[in-house]
Amino acid sequence: MIIECGTNRGGSACFMGSLCDLIGKGRIVTIDVVDIKQGHPTHPRTTYLIGSSTSDEIVRQVREFVGDAETVLVVLDSDHSKSHVLRELEIYAPMVTPGSYVIVEDSNINGNPIDPASGPGPMEAIDAYLAEHDGYVIDSSREKYFVSFNPRGYIKRVK
Repeated sequence: MIIECGTNRGGSACFMGSLCDLIGKGRIVTIDVVDIKQGHPTHPRTTYLIGSSTSDEIVRQVREFVGDAETVLVVLDSDHSKSHVLRELEIYAPMVTPGSYVIVEDSNINGNPIDPASGPGPMEAIDAYLAEHDGYVIDSSREKYFVSFNPRGYIKRVK
């Protein structure tokens, strides 16, 4: 089960659905505040939810989709403010199964190293979340050749 917060135009969700086809299992639920029903890619493994990734109704629906999934991976790529990403981490990180990941996209903003004037964002949310929660480690081995839009953003659940 892959939970994606931040659908944008649906390309990542469709791509992940195709990867699930290759391994013969998996589902994707992708969430965005913008309704892109017109023109978004469709894939039989992908479900689109329209609303805030932190709203009670959306979270309830996501929990239903997750059910008793064997493996759950989360991708956070919606609102990049620290407060929003931290709230998403509080909601979705506990859904991740041990050995799987929360991937926090665009943790390179706010001077980490780009866009220094953007204000606290994903990196600061990662730091705040990990300071308060055990059972997760940053897996920098996922940052290919030490270059990434997601520095320190590959968070593995270890227990």
